[in-house]
Amino acid sequence: MQRKPLARLAALAALPLAMAGTQAQAQSHEMAIATLIPENLENNSIYPALVHFKELVESRTDGDLAVNIFGGGQMGSEVETGSQVQSGGRALQSSVLTSGAMSSFYGDYQVVTAPFLFDNWRQAWAFFDSQWFADFMSGAIEAADMRYLGTFDDGGGFVAFTNNEHLIKTVEDLEGLNIRTEENPAHVATMKALGASATPLPWGELITALETGLADGQFNAPVINTTYGLDEVTDYTTLTGHVYNSASWVVSETWFQELPEEYQRIVTDAAREAVELSHGASAMLATASWQKSCQLFEECYIMPTEERQRMAEIARPAWKKWIVEDFGADKQLVEDMLAKVDALRDSLPDEAFQRYGQ
Repeated sequence: MQRKPLARLAALAALPLAMAGTQAQAQSHEMAIATLIPENLENNSIYPALVHFKELVESRTDGDLAVNIFGGGQMGSEVETGSQVQSGGRALQSSVLTSGAMSSFYGDYQVVTAPFLFDNWRQAWAFFDSQWFADFMSGAIEAADMRYLGTFDDGGGFVAFTNNEHLIKTVEDLEGLNIRTEENPAHVATMKALGASATPLPWGELITALETGLADGQFNAPVINTTYGLDEVTDYTTLTGHVYNSASWVVSETWFQELPEEYQRIVTDAAREAVELSHGASAMLATASWQKSCQLFEECYIMPTEERQRMAEIARPAWKKWIVEDFGADKQLVEDMLAKVDALRDSLPDEAFQRYGQ
């Protein structure tokens, strides 16, 4: 009489294992995504976009393609995670790489470091979402076995100076200032062209450099300036947008080609929606952070278009000389990129007026 309950208990005990086996079989594919961005849905624009991507992909594949997001640098530095993606995507299938890291895998990406490249977010988004840029990024497949899914705005894209000496209103105000830059020779060349000295330092040494006077100032996106308390070590901030920080979302090409074509379509389509969601959130956070900057810093200033153009005319030739002669970028590639950006500068306002102004 006791055998039936015992058999029933044994069957119940085996049920979780059977269910686990069924779930494992249901998830035929896995996509692990690494990013340095914290797992926070409110203080950045990239993590929420990745979460939305996860929801879209898993629902459209009925859970057969499982997406796992590892934020906050859990999987290592950008170069480390990029290397894992490059090695075939066995442990890690995807990563979000800011411009410096992306350039280490795909050297041509350095051309995107051009100073004063964009006038506004709409122009930047149209460029990064264009067929020209998709074709350009296809070179990462051959260079690093990485397929490009889209570009996020790193910290809101446009940067603002902060410094301890005075408010920067004109290019002459940069004369003699010692500006900390990322360890990126393109930024060094730009600062020197504008009359400032440049001190390349890693992020971890920035606060100390400003506190000790090793550097007079620095530039980062307003959301970075406010989040990391740079108002406590510098007094003045100017929104110049002379650099547009970007983050490339890539997947292993080897892994991608192993997916069924239906899943490839789902991944690429969901990525487009996630990137567009991120664009809006990024602009919102950047705008709010700039308003906060004007409360936290002693003085704030938005550089007018005319002065930005004047600075661009000074900085751009120096950068072009560096990118072609020192870095070794193809001159025609540089010219083609700048021509594409300039075409958008003219066409987007015309297109808007034709649709909504007539």
